[in-house]
Amino acid sequence: MPAPNSPEATIRSAIVAAMRDLIALGLSQGTSGNISVRWGSGLLITPSGIPAESLRNDDIVFMDRDGTFDHPLAPSSEWRFHRDILDTRPEIGAVVHAHPTYCTAFALCGREIPAVHYMIAAAGGPTIRCAPYAPYGTEALSHYALEALEGRTGCLLANHGMIATGPDLAKALWLAVEMEALCHQYAVALQVGAPVVLPDDEVLRIVERFKSYGLRSRSDTAITTSIDRECRSDDT
Repeated sequence: MPAPNSPEATIRSAIVAAMRDLIALGLSQGTSGNISVRWGSGLLITPSGIPAESLRNDDIVFMDRDGTFDHPLAPSSEWRFHRDILDTRPEIGAVVHAHPTYCTAFALCGREIPAVHYMIAAAGGPTIRCAPYAPYGTEALSHYALEALEGRTGCLLANHGMIATGPDLAKALWLAVEMEALCHQYAVALQVGAPVVLPDDEVLRIVERFKSYGLRSRSDTAITTSIDRECRSDDT
């Protein structure tokens, strides 16, 4: 196990905290949901079957890129798409998978989420795609997830749940929250009437603006507030 206060220990602690956040935020329940973070020659990933409230830092499994691991606990059954996402998308540093109610409800219907709110740009494009169904933990599911994530940072998994990614764990968890909020809003809007879908060119413009918007860490304080200035300019 890594030394206390080492970078790896810090990441392990953050993964444990994020798993508990999934429960507290209503994005997951029981032993469902899993998280991975890029580390060294592979990834750190949550183990299979351990409830978030019982999870300890040393329970987090290190897995190499070839899928091998040396740990008394088995990695999450969904390790394959975690590994494949991190392996094929170098800009992604963390992956969050969960079964939140509204994302999963649309996934149960095999429905993608259209651009009914500009916050869809946080997921990278004018839709949040829904990957076709495949059994959990399979190579087929990983293949479908990679396709649904092409040009995107989040997707739904048919009859299953959702995936959110980010350059780091904090931003991946933030996106998971935003995706569930958007699906909740869309579900309510469908009960009210016919939601108006924003045109693709508008969403793509917002995607560009979002490059300087969203969750920020203290290390991001040098980023300008150009989007705020642009919003004020657009409103005048």
